[in-house]
Amino acid sequence: MSTVQRDTSISVRRAQSAGEGFVNSRLFAILSRAGFVARALVYGIIGLLAFDLAIGQGGKITNQQGALRSVEQHPFGHFLLTLLAVGLGGYALWRLFRAALGHGREGTDRGIERLGALGSGIAYAAMCVVAVQILTGPGTSGKGAKKTAGDVFSWPAGRWLVAIAGVVLAGVACYQLIRGLRKKFLDDSKTDQMPQPVYNAFTVLGTIGHVARAVVFGLVAVFLIKAAYDYKANEAIGLDGALGKLYDGAYGAWLLGAVAAGLIAFACFSLVEARYRKI
Repeated sequence: MSTVQRDTSISVRRAQSAGEGFVNSRLFAILSRAGFVARALVYGIIGLLAFDLAIGQGGKITNQQGALRSVEQHPFGHFLLTLLAVGLGGYALWRLFRAALGHGREGTDRGIERLGALGSGIAYAAMCVVAVQILTGPGTSGKGAKKTAGDVFSWPAGRWLVAIAGVVLAGVACYQLIRGLRKKFLDDSKTDQMPQPVYNAFTVLGTIGHVARAVVFGLVAVFLIKAAYDYKANEAIGLDGALGKLYDGAYGAWLLGAVAAGLIAFACFSLVEARYRKI
């Protein structure tokens, strides 16, 4: 082995050791658990607003950015949104470190799980950025799915990139569905420390919540793939667009209400995860 290779190997091991030291620190655990609370708040707001619309009590269909803006508009909203940004950043950090190092000292996660952690980390990092943008500039607005797809279409092989994004998201939807129906999420939490009523509620909320997310992600994936196939950016939708499709279809109020209730269940599930998740 050459000197350069040896020095590179030593540097990599030192970086990995430093990363594992941070992952095992109390600060990292606090940031990670705060992230679950932030995730719960975002999904809770989206679900509650959609559920109110479904039952005719006002409400509206919104996405993650809309949920963040709803927080900012309330009393002490600036302070709460700051805490939410920290939580989202903490969750993103946890997912990205899990993608890089795996779970625990041995890094035993399968490749698909680490890839999922990478995608999740990037998504929540983007949400954290949006929260910071709202805090620092009230007029800042994020791009919608149609605008984003339109931008990507202008890139070399952009049509294929949109299609690939749709296929990846379809895979995520399937993973969420399987994870929910087979209750795989129980493996990631300290279920042995849960009182029996908490365990029972956690199991039900996790199953319903993951299935609801699978439905939403699946719809977004279908319309991304359709946008790529038809080469029409305006057919792409985001989370709010998926909820809108449910509401506009047959039995729309019932379908929207059911999925919205599922998102609320996922928010409650996330709150319990904040306490019992294996970090």
